[in-house]
Amino acid sequence: MSVDDIERFCLQLPGARKRVQWGGVHVFSLGERKMFATLHLSGDGALAFKVDDDRFLGFCDRPGFRPAPYLARARWVSVNDPGIVGTAELQELLTRSHQLVVARLPKRQRVGLLL
Repeated sequence: MSVDDIERFCLQLPGARKRVQWGGVHVFSLGERKMFATLHLSGDGALAFKVDDDRFLGFCDRPGFRPAPYLARARWVSVNDPGIVGTAELQELLTRSHQLVVARLPKRQRVGLLL
């Protein structure tokens, strides 16, 4: 998936918003605070997202993946080249990240965001 494809996909998820911060990092979140993916357009070009707790170590052992800087304690992984992941799998991973974040929202805020 290209950068534009990733952005389009993330923004079509329910309640998703994009903002640019930290010197050019595209942050995809629910509302203003609950991030579910980040895309670094400058520097290493990495895509980072949240994964299930029980799958975190498996992703860290996978070639091209690593624990996401500053976010690994929250079970986020980073992939330097999103092109190494197939489109269908990457869409599934981003959707799952979105849903993991939605699940942690207060019940009244989840309405309309669950897939």
